[in-house]
Amino acid sequence: MKYAIAFLFLFLYNPETSLEKKTPITFEAKVTAIKDGDTFKVFADGKETTIRLAHVDCPEKKQPFSNNAKQLASDLCFGKTVKVVSDGTVDRYKRLIAEIYVGKKCVNQQLVQNGMAWHYKKYSKSTHYANLEILARKNKVGLWADKEPMAPWEWRKNKRNKKVK
Repeated sequence: MKYAIAFLFLFLYNPETSLEKKTPITFEAKVTAIKDGDTFKVFADGKETTIRLAHVDCPEKKQPFSNNAKQLASDLCFGKTVKVVSDGTVDRYKRLIAEIYVGKKCVNQQLVQNGMAWHYKKYSKSTHYANLEILARKNKVGLWADKEPMAPWEWRKNKRNKKVK
């Protein structure tokens, strides 16, 4: 019993656990760089922040439709003042996970709707993003026109496996 209580105490008070409270963040920023379809740099309050788009995963560099996704993201928001909305999550690369809005348009949603990104179900349970992907697939929009589109996480996995051999 002592061990169970000690374990529970350590779990509940460990800042690395998923029970950690995150602070929602919303701010306006200027988009200064589009690294790829789902990773941007923004400038606000005198500092640059790297943003990883929430709910989506765009094709990787050298993967089919990668340049198209980057171009659409650039067309939607490069050089513009945007609203960044996040629950405060930061990924292992120290990127803020967020949705980006230009006016009332959500860039993340536009990428999925236009077939330039997958709904990243591993990290998002959003039915809205799932439905946007279903509709894009059904209409064979963007990467869904490809006979065998490969999800970016599978692409990354294949690249890792080739390096190991």
